[in-house]
Amino acid sequence: MSDFTYVASWQGFVYVAFVIDAFARRIIGWRVSRSLRTDIMLDALGQALHERPQRPGSDLIHHSDRGVQYVSIRYTERLEEAGIAPSVGSVGDSYDNALAESVIGLFKTEVIRRSGPWRHLEAVEFATLEWVDWFNLRRLLEPIGNMPPAEREALYHEQQGQAKKVA
Repeated sequence: MSDFTYVASWQGFVYVAFVIDAFARRIIGWRVSRSLRTDIMLDALGQALHERPQRPGSDLIHHSDRGVQYVSIRYTERLEEAGIAPSVGSVGDSYDNALAESVIGLFKTEVIRRSGPWRHLEAVEFATLEWVDWFNLRRLLEPIGNMPPAEREALYHEQQGQAKKVA
C-alpha cells in the first residue's frame, strides 16, 4: 500500500511518501522530497522493491489512492516491470486506503505535530528515518498480535520454514 503526506517547514512544504507491507504492517519504502512529482513515489517504491525483491510468478498487488503520481505512466510501468498488479481506490471511498492513511496518521501525530515546527527537509528526513526504524522494530501493533512489524514478519518466515520441514 502507498500514500504520501504534506509537512510544513520554514522553507515550504516537504512531502513524505510511504510504501507499507499490508501483511506485517511494515514500512518497506519511504522518501522525503521538496517536490510532489512522481519521482518521490518511484523512489519509495524502488526502496520497497530493493527491500522485497519479487519472485517470478508472485501475485503481489500494489494499492494506492487515485493520486496523479500513482496512476502516472511511469509509476504504472515500474509496477509492471516488477510484476506487480496495480490497484487504485474508488473515487470518494475514504476506506479503500485505510491502512496507509492510518500509518500516516500515526506518523503525523507521533513525529510531525510533536516535534515541529520543522526548519527544513533534512530535519523531516532524519526524524522520518528514526520513526520508521522505531515503528518497524519496536512499536507494538495490536492488529498483528501486539508485536512489532519486523517481529511479525520474522515469525511468519520461521513458521513457513517449519511447515516446509514437516512436509
